[in-house]
Amino acid sequence: MAEIDEKTRIELEAAAFRTLVEHLRGRTDVQNIDLMNLGGFCRNCLANWYMDAASDKGIEMDKPEAREIIYGMPYVEWRDKYQTEATGDKLADYEINKPK
Repeated sequence: MAEIDEKTRIELEAAAFRTLVEHLRGRTDVQNIDLMNLGGFCRNCLANWYMDAASDKGIEMDKPEAREIIYGMPYVEWRDKYQTEATGDKLADYEINKPK
């Protein structure tokens, strides 16, 4: 693998993150519970991690602000437009797979 300096590594990671966020914004059919059950994280996790990173840099940000960055709109609006009721099977899987 080619040697990558830290500045370039950070830029590549940021580009990959932006691509992931844009992908998730376009895949409104994929529910957070699906992401949690398959990957152990969801859009809300990304928002929390973003908020934590901001805090590490001394930037105040609350959950609604962080979620809007990830969802591309206020979370309440996304929820009302796209969130569906989780099935019993998905909820049961979540109980097994949820973070401890």
